[in-house]
Amino acid sequence: MLLGRVAGTVVSSRKEPLIEGWKLLLVRQIDADGRDLAGFVVAADAVGAGVGEVVLYASGSSARQTEMTRDRPCDAVVMAIVDTWEIGGREVYRK
Repeated sequence: MLLGRVAGTVVSSRKEPLIEGWKLLLVRQIDADGRDLAGFVVAADAVGAGVGEVVLYASGSSARQTEMTRDRPCDAVVMAIVDTWEIGGREVYRK
């Protein structure tokens, strides 16, 4: 799993029928201190995340392990919305 911040949404009017109805999010990976890293990924939203929220996402074959994405053409999925995280007893992020 990777930490990311939802940067926006992606809308596609024509798509593979197996992904009809999916909300697609543009997610930017962040480091353990909450700083943006280079690059974005389009991820299926399995948890109802919104723009600006910090999320956990998986990519590759792991993305096809959620109830929503199982056996479907998916390379990234948002699977959790982060409430807090800490490193070495120091709180880095709180929603």
